[in-house]
Amino acid sequence: MHPITLESESWFFRCNPNYCHTVETQSDTGPGACRPEDGAMEAGSTARTGTQSIERVVGMLRVVASRGRRGMRIADVVSVSGLPMSTCFRMLQRLELEGMVVRDAITRKYHLGPLLHELGLLAQPRFQLADLCAQALQAIADETQDTVYLSERRGVESICTSRVLGDYPIKALTLDVGIRRPMGVGAGGLAILSALPEAEVAQIVEANDARYARFGTFEPGFVQRAVAETRAQGYAFLDSAATPGTAAVGIAFPPDNPVAAISVAAISSRLGPERRAQVARVIAQQVRAVCAQMPAPASAAPARPGSR
Repeated sequence: MHPITLESESWFFRCNPNYCHTVETQSDTGPGACRPEDGAMEAGSTARTGTQSIERVVGMLRVVASRGRRGMRIADVVSVSGLPMSTCFRMLQRLELEGMVVRDAITRKYHLGPLLHELGLLAQPRFQLADLCAQALQAIADETQDTVYLSERRGVESICTSRVLGDYPIKALTLDVGIRRPMGVGAGGLAILSALPEAEVAQIVEANDARYARFGTFEPGFVQRAVAETRAQGYAFLDSAATPGTAAVGIAFPPDNPVAAISVAAISSRLGPERRAQVARVIAQQVRAVCAQMPAPASAAPARPGSR
């Protein structure tokens, strides 16, 4: 094996003089020297280890982000991540040193750090869906007077990327912007899931199966039944599923490649059968307007509620 040296890089990472990286040093050739095939095996092992480290760090950041701005204590991080306490502690310490998380000295909760915000300012998505939908979200909030959410697909999850509040005095604030949930939890995520091919739905439900159990009414088979109901009525509807006392209606778009959904959430008493169908029509009208502005080929109009 090649000897490894730890070399300080404080000249580059001036904000973190304790940062080190590994460098490979020269070794003598001789009877004990590494053979080329040994080097190949070592390189493959190092690549796998590096990939696993990246996956673990990203996973830890997603865990901390899962509570939004409320933050998480280390015991909650351990519970959600499934990692040992010692591992979580070391990772959070390192991430805090790098500015990727911060720990509140009073509440002892971890929050996403300033470095992530700074990097986020430089990130430019292919197109700003939240900006594209802003007028539609406001129009829906004005007409329904309830809370309107934009959810976007991220792998097997959906993330809230925008929220507009209506004027009704009792508001259903079930999500903060930036919160991720397993796809199928919440009307927006359920609408996206239901618009996907059957094989893909099965894969997503299987991948999220253990996570669904953390939400009150999501017993085995619940998501599959909700998908079937959504397809039958043309829009997603959930009542007191993830959040007791609140209900929501959602429609996914565009129909040929569902990447997002708009949903309206309210207290359960405001979304009886007649009004929920009315709200779905309001959402569908605005979704068609959004789809008309989206880059081709994702510009086909969605089906009207109840037309399936």
